[in-house]
Amino acid sequence: MQGPCSIRVAAGTAALAALCAALPAAPSAAGSGAGDPPPRLKQYYDQRVTWHPCDSEAAPRDLQCGAVTVPLDYARPDRGSLRLALARLRSTGDRPRGSLVLNFGGPGGEGVGRLAMAGKDFMPLAKGYDVVAFDPRGVGRSSPVTCGEAAYSGSPGQGRDDGRRDAREEGASPGQVADGDPHPYLRRLREIAEACAASSGPVLEHMGTVDAARDMDVIRHALGDRRLNYLGFSYGTRLGAVYAARFPHRVGRFVLDGVDTLTDSPVEQARAGAAGQQAALERFLAWCVRDIACPFGRDARTAPRQVERLVGMLDARPAPSVTGRGFTGQDLVAALGQALYSRALWPQLERAVADLVEYGDPRGLQGFTQGAFSPPVFHRERPRRSRQHVPLDNAPAALLAVNCADAPERPSARRIAAELGAMRASYEKASPVFGRYRLAEALMCYGRPRGTDFVRERVHDLRSPRMLLVGTRGDPATPYRWTVETARRLGPAAVVLDNKGEGHTGYGSSRCVQRAVEAFLLLGELKSGSCPAEEPGPDV
Repeated sequence: MQGPCSIRVAAGTAALAALCAALPAAPSAAGSGAGDPPPRLKQYYDQRVTWHPCDSEAAPRDLQCGAVTVPLDYARPDRGSLRLALARLRSTGDRPRGSLVLNFGGPGGEGVGRLAMAGKDFMPLAKGYDVVAFDPRGVGRSSPVTCGEAAYSGSPGQGRDDGRRDAREEGASPGQVADGDPHPYLRRLREIAEACAASSGPVLEHMGTVDAARDMDVIRHALGDRRLNYLGFSYGTRLGAVYAARFPHRVGRFVLDGVDTLTDSPVEQARAGAAGQQAALERFLAWCVRDIACPFGRDARTAPRQVERLVGMLDARPAPSVTGRGFTGQDLVAALGQALYSRALWPQLERAVADLVEYGDPRGLQGFTQGAFSPPVFHRERPRRSRQHVPLDNAPAALLAVNCADAPERPSARRIAAELGAMRASYEKASPVFGRYRLAEALMCYGRPRGTDFVRERVHDLRSPRMLLVGTRGDPATPYRWTVETARRLGPAAVVLDNKGEGHTGYGSSRCVQRAVEAFLLLGELKSGSCPAEEPGPDV
């Protein structure tokens, strides 16, 4: 269910998820000609962002913060509102084109802290734009959702430090959900869905991408822009496509990098993700076995089996851990999934696995799992709050809320039980390592209200200006075929750049992709083509 996650940035970003206080945006007469708002939403469109220094010592000096107010429910805009936190880097050019809005992915990924951490990576774009990021509704400082402590009380775990399990845990972890009766796992999912609803408040009912796209149009107008210029990564490509379908006449220069599917169900998405991760793992192993220190041996043909063996051993007897619970095989799977997002992380991953195999030390791998999808049903730890009062389970809680709001499928427990054997076989065929973990994720919407069919049925044959879609051949999270399928679905507006490299998304890892994206966003030069796989640095 993790599906497309997000563009990776430096470690520690989560601590900056709420750098800025979300102050009310002050109305202004500035920015005439930014589009005519619907009359019933006039109060929300009649605002401009008031920028101020970010309230954090960790914020770069040139970063400014602000907020906009949006309706909780666009169908009933008089029934409450939300404040969305924004941040911007001012343009360094003499004649900026306006604003460029970023979405780093997720869903559930905050934008303010990520822009603070990774803003230097987007400075070339600041030559032509004010670079703006925001925390979407339900994320970061924008009314964050959470599943609360009730979701974690009694949650089935991954095992104790001594490797023993109690009966309550059987059949409930990602590695066991496909064994036998799935009903205990499904009952737990329903309990967690109820806990999330009780802890998050009314925003949870309005977390879908359609609402987030409408929020972006309010942001566009509040920034004073007639058209939205946009760069979206991973899930941000879904958000961009929905915006373009909803507001085609307000689309400016759009780049979608790491293209999400618009048609696959959660079950199909998770299976495709498992296959993509398996392929990325095998490419990592082919690199690793050339090193005498590779913990998986020196033979690329047998190394995948060594990974499977290690996962099985840790599921049977987790490694002791300072976190208070054992480090399991499924924790290893989660760590591998995160580390494979970028080829630059391969040396670090090799060393971390070696520390686990040789010394029983999982700390290096736990550094990767801190960014991994980990809903309450996967473990026992209760959520805490950061110093910025953002629940530490906000990212996975928001990811589930958005993905489930965007998916109309809700199979019954009877149907899941009947089809689970075949599903397990297809997932394990897609990936002997990641299949069972991703199968557990695919069931995560059980017990939640049915989602919208807007994304499946309404996002196609765009009547917007042309946009650039970047697909990476070695992407473990958003398979290249999704780029091709989405481009075909969006119609002539979609122009594809085929990046033949590795990793999730292309802008941050390929100089060729960077040049193409910047040429389009800054100069309006747009053409299809391809980018070669680039040689890695000296350590990879």
